[in-house]
Amino acid sequence: MSQPDPVRPRLVLVTTPLGDAEAEDRLRAALSGGDVASVIVDAAGRDSAAFQRLAELLVPIVQEAGAAALIADDTRCAGRVGADGIHLTGGDLEALAEAVERFQPKSIVGASGFETRHDALEAGENLPDYLMFGRLAGDQKDAPHERNLELAAWWAQIVELPCILMGGASLEALDEAIASGAEFVALGAAVFGPGVDSAEAVRRANAMFDAALPGAAA
Repeated sequence: MSQPDPVRPRLVLVTTPLGDAEAEDRLRAALSGGDVASVIVDAAGRDSAAFQRLAELLVPIVQEAGAAALIADDTRCAGRVGADGIHLTGGDLEALAEAVERFQPKSIVGASGFETRHDALEAGENLPDYLMFGRLAGDQKDAPHERNLELAAWWAQIVELPCILMGGASLEALDEAIASGAEFVALGAAVFGPGVDSAEAVRRANAMFDAALPGAAA
């Protein structure tokens, strides 16, 4: 299969690595660094009350920056905090179909957890706003997971529905994600990991995305 034509992807941030004490400051810093399409706010092991507090804090910050705030899995929380949409992680076709029926077009509905071509195509038949390849906490290594790269490249070439590829933990491997042709690349640890300058990471990611545009200077 030939590689998809280069596209200029957009950045999706995943809050999974953020602790409560640092979440506000680091998210504000990241959003100050450049273009961000959306932010997926993840419970990351918090109970429902703690997640509600986190979402109440972060969603307005995301929206004020002009990005879409998506809540992972908790539709009640998404409604309470006025989020722009929901992201379902379970790879559950029935849950995805129900969410699309209930929440579109008022809210964005996206999903991950579909790990084969067959399952991804079945999920796509429900017409969510996007599919994501990779887990929210799946950036434990510097480079994106090879299976997710392959799925994103295949999907981007044959399906019009946008996809998000979960990137790796290092911007040094971001070119691999860009080369997949995915319309969006999600980053968590590469922006919010220990010792990372979140604003600079977003600036650098956007510069690398710009360089992927057809006709961009080498």
